[in-house]
Amino acid sequence: MKLQDLHHAVGAVRKTKRRGKGAATGLGGTAGKGHKGQKARSGGRIHRWFEGGQMPLQRRVPKRGFTNLGRVSYQTVSVERLAGLPAGTVVTRELLREKNLVKSATQKTKLLGDGDLAVALTVRLDAASNSAAEKVEKAGGTLELSTPRA
Repeated sequence: MKLQDLHHAVGAVRKTKRRGKGAATGLGGTAGKGHKGQKARSGGRIHRWFEGGQMPLQRRVPKRGFTNLGRVSYQTVSVERLAGLPAGTVVTRELLREKNLVKSATQKTKLLGDGDLAVALTVRLDAASNSAAEKVEKAGGTLELSTPRA
């Protein structure tokens, strides 16, 4: 078989309807769009969400609350999850991702104070609760935050 011998299967390709080419085509004049109205106009289409003039769903549903655009979201790690690490370990987002303690190495991470810590660790994260900071320092470790705590 050669490249010039390739053809579409029979019935797979149809000729396009040539609209507005006279009465003999069957699609002359209004070109199959009927008479007047929004759908007969150029660019006239009805969007999927249009409900025929009925009050649209997004305006019927009651609105509640608001979205805080300045909210900073953190993925959280408890102090007790760090207890299994060897002493002297530098805890970063990348290390937590390797150990499957967080889902993302790029999203900000916050250390929470649940549980106890017995080993001295150097913790380099984005945020920490007051109780978590106390427990890390009580165990002999250090806490280095990328954003200073208030």
